[in-house]
Amino acid sequence: MKQIYFLCTGNSCRSQMAEGFARKYLPDWRIASAGIEKHGLNPRAVQVMAEVGIDISRNESKLIDSAYLNTCDLVVTLCGDARDRCPVTPASVEKRHWPLPDPAQARGSETEILQVFRDVRDEIGRRIEALAAE
Repeated sequence: MKQIYFLCTGNSCRSQMAEGFARKYLPDWRIASAGIEKHGLNPRAVQVMAEVGIDISRNESKLIDSAYLNTCDLVVTLCGDARDRCPVTPASVEKRHWPLPDPAQARGSETEILQVFRDVRDEIGRRIEALAAE
């Protein structure tokens, strides 16, 4: 069974959304997400994922597990911080970097902030669908 890890700084938004989409589109994979730090699950990430029928409300913010990381087939970093600070992995682990904006940093009205979350969500969904098609 293939194994994938989605990493970002706080494991609160992007990597959590990626984990949710991966559970839908990559049913034959072992899937996890984690962060360099734990920032808790962002309620807006939960909200926008629910809008597309994916429940991540029970997910938890987790720190990187080196044992899991080192046995992955693919590691996807979703921010430069995670890419730059990700522990060294064996050469057998494929790495991909998806430099997506951090929706938790969005400013403006609630409507504008939610639009940033939706845009990032939709881009993550497209990338995971493409990954599933490989």
